[in-house]
Amino acid sequence: MKQQNQSMQQSQPMSQVPNIVSTKDQLYLADMLSWNLNACKKAHFFAQNCQTPEIQAALEEAGQMHQRHYDKLLNHLNSQSQTTN
Repeated sequence: MKQQNQSMQQSQPMSQVPNIVSTKDQLYLADMLSWNLNACKKAHFFAQNCQTPEIQAALEEAGQMHQRHYDKLLNHLNSQSQTTN
C-alpha cells in the first residue's frame, strides 16, 4: 500500500520548479548548445560553398535559426544563474 501511495505522489506534477539543475539536465543543455552551434557553423560553411543562390539563402536562414536557438538557451541559462546568485 505504501508503494502505491508513493507512485501516486510521483505522478503528480510539481507545484514549483526546484532551484537546482541536475547533472543529467546540465549534460542535456550542454548537448543542445553544442548541437545548435555545430548546425549553425555547418550551415554557414555550406552556404559559403554553395553556387545556387536559393539554396545559399536557405542555408543562411537555417544557420541564423540555429544561432538564435543557441543565443536563447545561453541567455536563459545566464539569466537563471544570475537570479540564483
